[in-house]
Amino acid sequence: MSFSELGLSAKVQAAVASAGYTNPTPIQEQAIPQVLARRDVLGIAQTGTGKTAAFTLPMLTMLEQGRARARMPRTLILEPTRELAAQVEENFVKYGVNHKLTVALLIGGVSFGDQDAKLTRGVDVLIATPGRLLDHFERGRLLLTGVELLVIDEADRMLDMGFIPDIERICKMVPFTRQTLFFTATMPPEIQRITEQFLHNPVKVEVSRPASTATTITQKLVRAGRKDFEKREMLRELIRGAENLQNAIIFCNRKSEVATVYKSLQKHDFPVVALHGDMDQRARMAALASFRDGTMKLLVASDVAARGLDIPEVSHVINYDTPHHAEDYVHRIGRTGRAGRLGTAITLVTSEDLKLLGAIEKLIGQPIPWESEPVSDEDVEEGRRERRSAGPSASGRGARGARPGRSEGRSGGESRSREPRAPRAAEERATERPIEARAPRADRPAEPRQPRADRPAPAPRPAPAARAAAPAPRSRPREDANEEADLSHLPQFLLRPIVYRSK
Repeated sequence: MSFSELGLSAKVQAAVASAGYTNPTPIQEQAIPQVLARRDVLGIAQTGTGKTAAFTLPMLTMLEQGRARARMPRTLILEPTRELAAQVEENFVKYGVNHKLTVALLIGGVSFGDQDAKLTRGVDVLIATPGRLLDHFERGRLLLTGVELLVIDEADRMLDMGFIPDIERICKMVPFTRQTLFFTATMPPEIQRITEQFLHNPVKVEVSRPASTATTITQKLVRAGRKDFEKREMLRELIRGAENLQNAIIFCNRKSEVATVYKSLQKHDFPVVALHGDMDQRARMAALASFRDGTMKLLVASDVAARGLDIPEVSHVINYDTPHHAEDYVHRIGRTGRAGRLGTAITLVTSEDLKLLGAIEKLIGQPIPWESEPVSDEDVEEGRRERRSAGPSASGRGARGARPGRSEGRSGGESRSREPRAPRAAEERATERPIEARAPRADRPAEPRQPRADRPAPAPRPAPAARAAAPAPRSRPREDANEEADLSHLPQFLLRPIVYRSK
């Protein structure tokens, strides 16, 4: 089947042909006619199958009729990350060369003023991340009552990043009669609930089993040492010895590890850039641009770059860390082997990662072959002995077996028992100034307490024999009852005399 048989307009077909595409992918072939028929669509497909064009091309055809109004976008596309939003904008620019449509991008890291100016002129296509979209809405700069088509892309990534409450709120802001397109690679229970709530009699387009991997990707496992320096050394050996390596994305679980691996590779003269969530927007876009144009061959990234980034010719993906969530493995290796190309995915596995590896193989439904000697039970037991001998300090910062989100102080095998604090407090008190030092000085003898004038003084209590020889305790001298008290510390208005005037 060709694009001419899908019902697209002549302008869109001309743009697709000029981009060099002749035949649609399976998800495009099934989804585009349903979108043009104004049906809600639930698209389930692995990454790299052309999901973006599956909603971009029919949207361009539908937007040829009508015009945009100020602050009221006609269509809305929600993306989980800035990079994905910018990538969708590039698709509209590429396929909309024959259209006079206005596209606005609402993402963080860009000033509100420029975005407000575009919204004021009116936009046909609004591409946004949920947080920035709600910021504009709460400022009163945006109305969603004119949205005719809503696209929720990479829904499972939205779930991982905690955007589901924002998605539910946005879906209630747009008209009930809108058309909704929902695309995801995996279908966890929470995503299933959202689809049942906001999609109306959707057409389910599933071109592959959820969480399956592309057959064009060669997957390998490589045994690595437990120490960080051993893993970095193994990574360098893999990069130097990889066959047909044109470029590679190296994934780490934490942003701190992204920085460490990046500095290590840079120190050993590898052409490398880094990408993680703490970088500002300009630095992130510059890093991606240098990797896309081939200036830098290696990209060290966290999972912020694992979902939906369209870099077509990535030859290798290396998992420096085994992902904590099995679904992330599918999205990571989906950056290679895209659009029918061949790719290689290599995962470094330590003795602490076997449980995570088992979850990944269960999800994808197939075992991953080992390129080197596999991790044995002896390695696992040796790792346990090392952690026990090292004590609580072995499970501190950087423990790879810790569950994400848990505080670093309690990860791994740290004991939760605590030493009693009483001896420690007593030892600290022993180092303070002795009690005898607090006795009054000889040149300042303590004055006896003066009884009040309006009541008789109580009879003195006999002191115990043990305290008779001790010096008198230091006491604060008090004003004599017959002397005038010092009132200089009081405000002046309290010291003024009160004068009563008779009528």
